[in-house]
Amino acid sequence: MGKKIGLHIGGRRFDVDVEDGFAQYLEHQMSKDFNMEGNNDLKILLQAYVQKNHELFLQEQEMQVILKKIEK
Repeated sequence: MGKKIGLHIGGRRFDVDVEDGFAQYLEHQMSKDFNMEGNNDLKILLQAYVQKNHELFLQEQEMQVILKKIEK
């Protein structure tokens, strides 16, 4: 089963279908980054993309530190 999540960007509505288990998490995260009730401009989308990639970068760094500790 899936759930459809919608977001307005640049005056257009975009819907994505996601698995139920992931839908609640995604909605929560998107509500922190976007206006879920109104329109979002492209700058907001780019800022959210860069922020999420920065978070992934920091996680990758943390994993590398942990792996080095485990290898010793």
